[in-house]
Amino acid sequence: MEFAIKEQGMNSFDELKEYQRSQRLQWNKSISLRIHRALSWLNKAEQERNRNDLDGEFIALWIAFNAAYANNYADEIRANERQTFQQFIERLVNYDTEKELYNIIWQHYPAAIRSFMDNRYVFQPFWDAINGRTAADSWEEPFSAAKRRAHKALANQETAVSLSILLERMYTLRNQLIHGGATYAGSLNREQLNNACGILGSIVPVVIKLMMLNATDVWADASYFDLTNL
Repeated sequence: MEFAIKEQGMNSFDELKEYQRSQRLQWNKSISLRIHRALSWLNKAEQERNRNDLDGEFIALWIAFNAAYANNYADEIRANERQTFQQFIERLVNYDTEKELYNIIWQHYPAAIRSFMDNRYVFQPFWDAINGRTAADSWEEPFSAAKRRAHKALANQETAVSLSILLERMYTLRNQLIHGGATYAGSLNREQLNNACGILGSIVPVVIKLMMLNATDVWADASYFDLTNL
């Protein structure tokens, strides 16, 4: 069955959901819940894509990703959210023997990813400088350094590093939307939202697939998961 799932690609909610239904009885309740939640939000993202709603699609994709990586252990130790998803990505890259995540990055490079990495408006230190929390030009060198690091990581096939840098940028975009720092359907952030949806829309299905293919391994409990009601 694992060979079949790889051969089919499993890039859509319907394909992933079909596999989940066929395998979920083998999984413990907690990882099954994380996968179920992630799939539900992937489904929502696809619906928003069909409506041409970039804001809704990106928010749903991020929640799908969040549902996949979030766990009760991270909540208990109050881990930094970016550290949590970086650790999660590293684990998935180790599972990814077919290098699907790397191939996604390569397929989107140099267009969407280069454009995203070159966009200062999704770089948090830029906003820290704009808002007076740091010196006016303090963001410029870290911005250039992050781009060099990302390009080097891609050239060296360091998939986890490349994805972590990308997701840090998307996390800034996520904060802009969730915390009301952007206008719904506003014209100013269309380019970064379009690129983010394309990249994250390719990554999330592979993330869910890799989780399902390795769901019998040990995973931390899902967030907001009540064992007493099982």
